[in-house]
Amino acid sequence: MMMVLFMFLSLIFLVSVANLWFFSYMFLFLMMMMMSMVSFVNEFIYLSYFLSIDLLSYSLICLSVWICFLMILASELIYKQNLFSNLFILNILLLVLSLIITFSTLNMFIFYLFFEISLIPIFILILGWGNQPERIQAGVYLLFYTLLVSLPVMLVLFYLNMKFSSLEFYFLVNLDLNLLMYLCMNMIFFVKIPMFFIHLWLPKAHVEAPISGSMVLAGVMLKLGGYGLLRFMKLFLMSGTHFNIIFMLISLIGGVYISLMCLRQSDMKLLIAYSSVSHMSLVLSGILTLNLWGFWGGLILMMAHGLSSSGLFCLANMLYERTFSRSLFLNKGFLNMLPNLSLWWFLLCSSNMAAPPSLNLMGEILLMNSLIFFNKYTMFILFFLAIYSAVYSLFLYSFTQHGKFYSGIYSYQMVSSREFLLLFLHWVPLNLLFLLSDMLFMWI
Repeated sequence: MMMVLFMFLSLIFLVSVANLWFFSYMFLFLMMMMMSMVSFVNEFIYLSYFLSIDLLSYSLICLSVWICFLMILASELIYKQNLFSNLFILNILLLVLSLIITFSTLNMFIFYLFFEISLIPIFILILGWGNQPERIQAGVYLLFYTLLVSLPVMLVLFYLNMKFSSLEFYFLVNLDLNLLMYLCMNMIFFVKIPMFFIHLWLPKAHVEAPISGSMVLAGVMLKLGGYGLLRFMKLFLMSGTHFNIIFMLISLIGGVYISLMCLRQSDMKLLIAYSSVSHMSLVLSGILTLNLWGFWGGLILMMAHGLSSSGLFCLANMLYERTFSRSLFLNKGFLNMLPNLSLWWFLLCSSNMAAPPSLNLMGEILLMNSLIFFNKYTMFILFFLAIYSAVYSLFLYSFTQHGKFYSGIYSYQMVSSREFLLLFLHWVPLNLLFLLSDMLFMWI
């Protein structure tokens, strides 16, 4: 694990001399190194005083490195227009380093520290390479929503250190904590995932971020909340049985409400951002059931959503680069103009609505089973959640591909092989990872 970190650190010294393709190849090489480290056990492996990985950490580190590799591939415009491309690569490298340490550390305080540090590269991405003046407001929302709820976590960590004389994940045991302690510890993860009512930073950040920022926000940053809950929920096995049901209901009913909002969006990026909130509400509810299927389904749907949502943002950006608009009313009729891109719209929208053989389907089946075992009345909410998920995915596909195209488009660029490669590398892992699903079941 330390070897991979040192490799990423050494890449920082090559930022000023290397180009986009060099860093793409290096990320792929490091991804292959990560894949050679896999071990099908649920214990912590490659154990040191500082870092270690188990299957939960491993899968999310792989997702982080993969999404960051695709971010570089998607951001060719930054190189063509020379928009501080060296700083951009440096920012991505720092982001990857902070994410790897967050997902692989054994110490709760180091986890908390790098959890917060990973905000800074995202903040710089939005402020530095965003398109509109509102990006400053979006960046402030992103920072302060998280920072407001992060101080209570530090106080809880001090309390746990006093209680256990250690902050290692190993020594976490079930405690009968009160509601205040429960909220202080978990609100940071509820904001990050994000839960309905405290989700408003996400649509703003997505809309104002460049394509790379949207990809990493949807692909990795939301997963930090899920990862934190999966790690820390063992503290709340007793108190969680009293409080979890409240947050599950807020998430599920909020997910249905957000799905209805998706049907009235005219901005492609906003629609995909709100669909992320809807999907992650299902993940949050599944994790809060505190049962095995919920934990499995939570990890699987996090992986699946990271790839499908990131792919949809790439597609929306491809249309934006050609029409200079994110409006669904101006991006119509692309089945006539770019039929080869319509295939990818269909494949990624169908994955987003959990059609087989995508990983989304497996995750949703596990989570729905988990929630119905927990309380049979949740099936009424899940019914609407599943139906509306399909409806807004079809709405997005049909509006962009059918109808009469905008008469103001006089010329546009054809889809390049780089863009096809980008979409291919999103879709293939998303639809073939179900063959490796035994690996995703063995971490607990």
